[in-house]
Amino acid sequence: MIDVSMEVIEEFQVRKSKKQKTNFIEFIQSRFPCAKIENGGFGKNRNIVIGDIEKADVVLGAHYDTCAVLPFPNLIMPRNLFLTIMIQLIAVIIILAITQLISFLVIALTNNIFLGGITTILLCIFILLWLFLGKANKHTMNDNTSGVITLLEILNSLDENNIDKVAFVFFDNEENGLLGSSFFNKKHKRVMENKLLINFDCVSDGDHMMFVQSKKVMAKYGEITKKWFENPDDEKNVLLFKSSTTFYPSDQIHFPYHIGVASLKKNKIFGYYMDKIHTRHDVNFDEKNIDFLKTSILNLLSNFNQF
Repeated sequence: MIDVSMEVIEEFQVRKSKKQKTNFIEFIQSRFPCAKIENGGFGKNRNIVIGDIEKADVVLGAHYDTCAVLPFPNLIMPRNLFLTIMIQLIAVIIILAITQLISFLVIALTNNIFLGGITTILLCIFILLWLFLGKANKHTMNDNTSGVITLLEILNSLDENNIDKVAFVFFDNEENGLLGSSFFNKKHKRVMENKLLINFDCVSDGDHMMFVQSKKVMAKYGEITKKWFENPDDEKNVLLFKSSTTFYPSDQIHFPYHIGVASLKKNKIFGYYMDKIHTRHDVNFDEKNIDFLKTSILNLLSNFNQF
């Protein structure tokens, strides 16, 4: 990997607070003076843009913000929405059960129902604040240091023939509800209505490389997308899925022509799944995934007008 990527891993893996994000932004601008900051929108987003959005054939994106550390992973099964929802519901039920247990203990000890109700409300508020404002996760290799490094590696590998064909955007506030990409879409709505956006989110932990394509991408490009992401060495299993049948809620969903990219694992129970993110166990980083994505995108850019 290039030096910039290594510096991100070693020095800027935590990008949650305003100060941490500012440090990362200043680092990127020091390495890429052409980087511009687009400020605005709900959540006071600061998206980092490199390149000319209007002139580019393709826009590549990845969110740079990171999340609070959680005691349980955000388990995602893109091809099994029912099981994903059920697991999330079980987690919510367990949290509510613990909250109610504490409340009942307060009532039993104080014989005050009102105090028990206040305890429940305060605990719920605490949990919500924990999810959004809690202690920053120090381990973010997959979510989403991997996406950030993918953009940097591609950016570093561009030659003179391809540099004007692509623009890069590092989205802010994905973890708070896709706020940065929503702001970016509103700001560039006219341009992005017909432009391809490829978003990299959690791409370093798993050998099954998933490309979720919107209906408009499939209608416009069809089978051609297979040529973009061919894997001649068969080290990675390429999965081309429709967004209509695949649950992957990341920044790409705001854009009509989008492809969302992630790496997955597979077993007999969950099928294709993603685990460990949002926890201290998010430490896996397969450089082969990044190399594969870089090669695929460079191939796409070199032949884009022929597709």
